[in-house]
Amino acid sequence: MSIAKKFAGQTAIYGVSTIASRVLSFFLTPIYTRAYASGAYGVLTTMFSWASILNAVMAFGMETTFFRYLNKYSDNKQRVYNNAFASVAVITVLFLLFTLPFISSISSFIEIGRHAQHADFTTYVEYFMAILIIDAWCVIPFAKIRADGRPGRYGVIKFINVIIFITLNLSFIWFIPFWLNHHLVGSAWISTWYVKGWIGYVFLSNLFSSIITFLLLLPEFLKVRFDFDRKMLVEMFSYSWPVLIANLSFIINENLDKLLLGKLLPLDISDHDVGIYGACAKISLFLSIFIQAFRLGAEPFFFSHAKNKNSGHTYARIMDYFVITVCLIFVALVANIDILKYFIKGHDAKQTAVYWTGLGVIPPLVFGYVSLGIYMNLSVWYKLSDQTKYGLYISGIGAILTIVLNVLFIPKYSYMASAWISLIAYATMMVLSYVWGQKNYPIPYNLKKNLAYIIASIIIVYLSFYLFKRNIFAGNLLLLIFGLTAIYLEWKNLKAIFKR
Repeated sequence: MSIAKKFAGQTAIYGVSTIASRVLSFFLTPIYTRAYASGAYGVLTTMFSWASILNAVMAFGMETTFFRYLNKYSDNKQRVYNNAFASVAVITVLFLLFTLPFISSISSFIEIGRHAQHADFTTYVEYFMAILIIDAWCVIPFAKIRADGRPGRYGVIKFINVIIFITLNLSFIWFIPFWLNHHLVGSAWISTWYVKGWIGYVFLSNLFSSIITFLLLLPEFLKVRFDFDRKMLVEMFSYSWPVLIANLSFIINENLDKLLLGKLLPLDISDHDVGIYGACAKISLFLSIFIQAFRLGAEPFFFSHAKNKNSGHTYARIMDYFVITVCLIFVALVANIDILKYFIKGHDAKQTAVYWTGLGVIPPLVFGYVSLGIYMNLSVWYKLSDQTKYGLYISGIGAILTIVLNVLFIPKYSYMASAWISLIAYATMMVLSYVWGQKNYPIPYNLKKNLAYIIASIIIVYLSFYLFKRNIFAGNLLLLIFGLTAIYLEWKNLKAIFKR
């Protein structure tokens, strides 16, 4: 039980920092939707979707590889750190060499709608290139902090990053216009460069917060040594590239639908529909936050306890309570959509109504995250057994489904197609990981029990959203019944855990 308590403690600390950071960022959504029309918000969604994909490319799966090789070479951790950081540094340099000469062409390729001029998109790309490089350099130092068991430092740095990002956003969107409107000291100078309503300030705020994060991580950067192990480096790359493809496939599943919406829909509505979809998808962020917090605590924990005799039973027990938790969050989010929707209000009733037309995407998107979370939990088998090629296969299949189905159905069904396709892709990945995992690295999961909770949550969500038409009282009554039933069924195990 001490192992489980340690895991829960680490996940809780990472969870608090992650939840605090993501929730604070989430509160920017209503600010953005009030400040920008759906078309402008579509540009924001598109740029951040591209950034997510490229972040995965430049990290090259080295975060997971770093944890794995710390476990394999526990007597040579410094070289593992050196090799991992050097790998990411080289990749970022190559990225710059292959992209800098083509910034204008890249800008033309990613443009959507008619909201911004080409020059604006070029500026956005320049900002994001700098952000991507800095964030990539920070990946391994952050991983080192986690490996060293310092979740407090990790959380503080992440929190500072978000506070700076939010403060700068509020300054550009609210404080500076207020300053100018009241003709306060320095207004004349500010008016020479400030452009009201320019979304580039969001990206500029991100760049400044990334720079501060880099400076805060200097102690970790200074621990890098030019002492590499060629044989280990080759091994690490061999382990890492399937992880890269798997991560990239996952990011494609997460973001490509938004990019395809911008390209496959007519020019006059593409940025508008991307904006609606991106804003409504933010409500599913609550479950995404939990999954991210779980991953941050689980990944180093799973690797460090792989050699324990009863590790399989520990992983199975963690899965039990993970499934119950994500199902409860799933039901809770859908039951309270008519409250949560006020986070995506527009600047007036008309704009608000435009954003709310996309609320139907929330149930499939949230259940997609349930499937994704279970898949991440299941994926421990191919990471621990050094069979990362299966991660490549599984995520590759998910990516192919995402691409093919979106291309087929977006022109007719727009963002509703994207939401359901996201669910199909993640559910397929979840099933494949379980089936292949039980054949190659069996873990005694409680399949019937977990399926019972999943199916029950789906039925409750259907009743809440479709039958009771999002009625808050009916939805929360169903949530209460589901939660009390789960506590009753799990009471014996919960009592034993709390007693110890």
